Amino acid sequence: MSKDRNGSPARHLPWPRYGLDAPALPAVLATAGAACCAAAARRRTGRIATATAGTVLLAHAGFFLHTTLRGKLRIWERELDRAGLKGNEQLLDLGCGRGAVLIEAARRLPAGRAVGADLWSRDQSGNSPEATLANAAAAGVADRVEVYTADMTALPFADNSFDVVTSAMAIHNIHSPEGRYRALDEAIRVLRPGGQLLIADPALIARKYAAHIGHGTLHGLGPGYWYGGPWLGVTLLHAIKER
Repeated sequence: MSKDRNGSPARHLPWPRYGLDAPALPAVLATAGAACCAAAARRRTGRIATATAGTVLLAHAGFFLHTTLRGKLRIWERELDRAGLKGNEQLLDLGCGRGAVLIEAARRLPAGRAVGADLWSRDQSGNSPEATLANAAAAGVADRVEVYTADMTALPFADNSFDVVTSAMAIHNIHSPEGRYRALDEAIRVLRPGGQLLIADPALIARKYAAHIGHGTLHGLGPGYWYGGPWLGVTLLHAIKER
């Protein structure tokens, strides 16, 4: 039975369940959209504008749910394939949540290790180390997954410990730019020379990450990673630590 560093046992699930990102938001959007559509059906004036607003809100909720339940999973499958992992790497996932990226990476590491670090905030439904370990067990990769309760601005790992560092929509949750840059600096510190950094966050913030570290490539991840529309799209920063 797999455990986190505090000894909590993993629950057993029939398949991984990754929960919802920001679960209150799609509920609010869908409720507001439905209310607008219902109001449009009763109104004599302003019906088109109200119905349009309701349709937009419902579409926003739909895109959000698609991204959090399926779209982001497909995109990370693609990006991890592009990373060309050999299967023996040590990988760290910052803000791992319930393990969507962590576990997909672990599937590609039969002789390696996938380590997740998180503070287990409510930004994701049911977020806990026990949930992550249960998902790892359900995916058949519990033997190569570890999770830590850790602040990504002060990681409890030695320099040059990992071949790959990933993060999916996590670093931007740090409130201050200084804190976000500390998290990036920590990611690079624990990354081995020649190792890969893969950070997905909103486009504007990702561009600032690239400017902060001074190198790396940026590419938008497309409609599958829209949290409602292109104005809430996600960009991936891919960088190699200099040798």
